[in-house]
Amino acid sequence: MAEEPITKETAEAPLEQVEEGPEQRLEALQAERDELFDRLQRLAAEFDNYRKRVAREHGDVLARANERLVAALLPVADDLARALEVATQHDEAKLEEGVRLVHRALGDLLAREGLTEIETDGRFDPHVHEALLSQPSEAEEGAVIQVLQKGYMLGGRVLRPARVVVAAPPSAAEEPAKGA
Repeated sequence: MAEEPITKETAEAPLEQVEEGPEQRLEALQAERDELFDRLQRLAAEFDNYRKRVAREHGDVLARANERLVAALLPVADDLARALEVATQHDEAKLEEGVRLVHRALGDLLAREGLTEIETDGRFDPHVHEALLSQPSEAEEGAVIQVLQKGYMLGGRVLRPARVVVAAPPSAAEEPAKGA
């Protein structure tokens, strides 16, 4: 008994032998339609999610596009602020006025780009402050008592934390002296 090679006609033979009525054919077509509609809905949802993700990523890229530039400009702003402090000690009013003008223009530019100074009044916040020192003080424990370097935020993100000195409880050697 030699086996017949499988051809298109022999492979489809069992399907041809089954007779479908109009009801079965209608049910099969409806099931296929439902499956295709489900696939279409899933594809549309995937595309919508993709579109939203790309828009969000594009927004993130735009928000961070200037971050490197602004970070690079911060030392310049710091240098200008230090120059202003030194210039007030000299009688060269023109130098001071010029440096103030440049400092103000740079500050306005950075503010337009979304740069905001981190508040340093009140309690130490580890999310936006960097404690460089802790000193005994009359101030409440954990309060910021001195700002060593201003901190900045850009677009709601900390670009550079404020470097501060934080109040510690009075030392044990000072407490008995107060009581005497």
